[in-house]
Amino acid sequence: MTRDRRRVRIALIAASLTALSLTASGCVVVHGEREVLPATTRAEAAKALEKFTTAYNRADKDYDSTLDADYVTGPLADIDGARLKAGRANNPAGNPDHSPLEFSDAEYTIPKKAGWPRWFLADAKANKGGQARWLMVFTRDALDAPWEVSYLTLVAPDAVPEFKTDKDGWAEAVPANAPGLTFSPGGLSKAYTTYLKENGPDFAPGLHTSQRRTQRQKNARKPGLATQYIDTPLTEGAYAPVALRTKDGGALVFFSTRHYVKQTAHSGATVPTPDEDVLALTTGEIKQSLTMEYVSNEVALDPRKGAGAQVSVLGRIQGLTSAKGE
Repeated sequence: MTRDRRRVRIALIAASLTALSLTASGCVVVHGEREVLPATTRAEAAKALEKFTTAYNRADKDYDSTLDADYVTGPLADIDGARLKAGRANNPAGNPDHSPLEFSDAEYTIPKKAGWPRWFLADAKANKGGQARWLMVFTRDALDAPWEVSYLTLVAPDAVPEFKTDKDGWAEAVPANAPGLTFSPGGLSKAYTTYLKENGPDFAPGLHTSQRRTQRQKNARKPGLATQYIDTPLTEGAYAPVALRTKDGGALVFFSTRHYVKQTAHSGATVPTPDEDVLALTTGEIKQSLTMEYVSNEVALDPRKGAGAQVSVLGRIQGLTSAKGE
């Protein structure tokens, strides 16, 4: 065991024992800890990535969500679980196109914080997704709980910012209600869904902002078909945002959103036939309308207030979770 790993492990265990002692004596300790500690060691972070990758590949090969259920949570659990459900419905024998996911050149950004949940960021290159960097947020609620991936996004290599770290290399977690940013991390999900509906000056143009709005406007009215969009923030529990302080005083924020897309055919017309994966997640009969529900996880650079910069949405992974025909 390395000195780094031993020091953090002993500190975590000592804090947990202290919490048990305080609870037994009648004191209440929120989340079991008050001491500010690194979320984990770098060696344990690497093991967490390895375990996740193994479980993910098993689940993908068999199209069986039970095989990685202990290693995913929040938006990724919704997105991945629905993908596996649809895949199994259409290929009961497993994934005929399975190719194992492999990571390399992994870097770990581990913040110091008090209380649970604790979390860290893994940034790695993969054998899929071209040159993009895979950003994965690992989280857990207790010392003996498994590390689960809640957020997974892909971003361009040069888009990953430099993080603020202390003399020992530990990063700074930014609280959900932190002031001093364009939006508090806890308010970014609502700000983004409001932007998709109403536009506004706070988000920088790009694929996930201005181009997304333009594409929606094109799709809203087509011959014989109307498409409506409803966007809602996701901020509670496993969908809570997490943020890391960047060197320039801003923050890299991971957040979740939910989206509904309703296609309604005009009289005498029909809704376009969806693909087999959508049909596998659809209940009801598609007559005049189809409502599709998506969960999305985004990562954004949230600049320091007064810096004169806009929020940049760097990456977004979205997946269909259910659909209803009427």
